[in-house]
Amino acid sequence: MRLLYLHGFRSSPQSAKAQIMAARVAKAQANGVEIEWHCPQLPPSPSEAFEMIWQWASLPLLGNPKAVQPPLAIMGSSLGGFYAAALTERLLRVGVYARCVLLNPAVHPARDLAAFIGRVKNWHASDDKWGGFEFTQQHVQELRAIETEDFSRPERYMAVIAKGDELLDWREMVSRYPAKSMLLLARGDHALTGFEKFADRALKFCRDK
Repeated sequence: MRLLYLHGFRSSPQSAKAQIMAARVAKAQANGVEIEWHCPQLPPSPSEAFEMIWQWASLPLLGNPKAVQPPLAIMGSSLGGFYAAALTERLLRVGVYARCVLLNPAVHPARDLAAFIGRVKNWHASDDKWGGFEFTQQHVQELRAIETEDFSRPERYMAVIAKGDELLDWREMVSRYPAKSMLLLARGDHALTGFEKFADRALKFCRDK
């Protein structure tokens, strides 16, 4: 299996959920499960970020359509969830059936992130390793261009949504992403504190056929 993890806005592969999933994948690999783990640092530009993940997800499949390819799964948190859903739908349109796990996924980031136009800094940067970046009106337009309206295969989606999310409205998330497998937490927060309780379930969904 190939597993792509996408972090959220101003986040990085150092986020708690990304690290938890990386540990779960490493444990599975140690037990003989074949998983190709990919958790890239996404660039600030949504169009560049989406093109990068599209290339990683699609090229091994589309480059040699007759070859037997390993299953593909995509997991995304917050803005990464928005990207993950859009990527899954784009792949479906070309006949690639990925599985997708959404963790408190952003619903309309072009609307919500317009408030962050200006200089922003990565949450996990203690220095300029990932650096701050300028979030612009152009980036907002790029998010709008990526947004998809169609979710054609709900059975290929799992969502973990916290009613206590302090940044996103859980009702919008549930309405926007019609995942057949829905884990709706009575409380929780945007960071999904305690995600380790659900990580194995998320990885199992990714590995299911």
